[in-house]
Amino acid sequence: MPFPIVRKNGIPLYVQVKESLLTEIKNGQWKAGDKLPTERELSEKLQVSRNTVSQAYHELEAEGVLSSIQGRGTFVCDRDDAVLIENRKELLLKFIDVAMEEGLQLGFSIDEFVELAEQRAEQKKEFLNNIQAVFIECNREQLDYFAKKLQFGSGVTITPILLDEFRQNLGDYLPKVISSDLVITTFFHYDEVRELVQNGTQVLAIALDPQLETIVKIARIPQGKRIGLICRSDNFASKVMLALKNAGLDNLNISTSTASDPDELSGFVSARDVLIVSPGRKREVESLIHRRQEIIEFVYKPDAASINLLRAALIDLRRR
Repeated sequence: MPFPIVRKNGIPLYVQVKESLLTEIKNGQWKAGDKLPTERELSEKLQVSRNTVSQAYHELEAEGVLSSIQGRGTFVCDRDDAVLIENRKELLLKFIDVAMEEGLQLGFSIDEFVELAEQRAEQKKEFLNNIQAVFIECNREQLDYFAKKLQFGSGVTITPILLDEFRQNLGDYLPKVISSDLVITTFFHYDEVRELVQNGTQVLAIALDPQLETIVKIARIPQGKRIGLICRSDNFASKVMLALKNAGLDNLNISTSTASDPDELSGFVSARDVLIVSPGRKREVESLIHRRQEIIEFVYKPDAASINLLRAALIDLRRR
């Protein structure tokens, strides 16, 4: 270290930092327990922004490669632990084996163990089916998309609420929100949502990251192409532009449109070579294309740490 960073090869800077760190860890240059440079130190050595290093560290931490300890720094995880995280099925089978062995020692047969496990699973499903949660976010594109995504097949009902509507109609929305089992929002709005909800209902903040495939597709757009960003709100457009800046792609010439009028939107589409669209507008834009144009759907996803945190919160609700 420092490893080379290539600025004009189409690969986002944070991806290069992440992959280079991962390669050095696999090659043994960084061993389990080693402390990595701070974000500031590494950003200065590599001559990249601190946000670039932070995003690389964040993803490696979510994948179980690094561990961040407040006040102490960022460390390389035990290689065996990282392997276990990547092979969740194998780890789960080990937990099942331990539980089965405990059951046998308590005098239960394997058939009885299976029967009890099935009963417990059904109880869990029934419990999750009765949980009511709300997801509060500031733009419609992310709101509906993640209200569905965050359910992750659990049976939990998540009701989407637009933050502006919540603010303006507090009297109408507040009873439903405070009667829910859990309120979910993003870190950006956590303090405001917590204040609006007042007390009594748990508020959980999650982090939303741009999907890596989306960033890579945008990075590979040839120089000189006319790029258009189509979404429903200026808020979403601002978040996309910030995400691209953090990925080292702030040199792209991108025009933005939130138009809903078909004629206005059609004119905007026809004047662009590449179209970046929010999830809620992809089909609409596809119907307006008259020639070969690339469409890139800008997809966000909850990071792995947030999903694990949400699952833990649901388990905690069950215990209470």
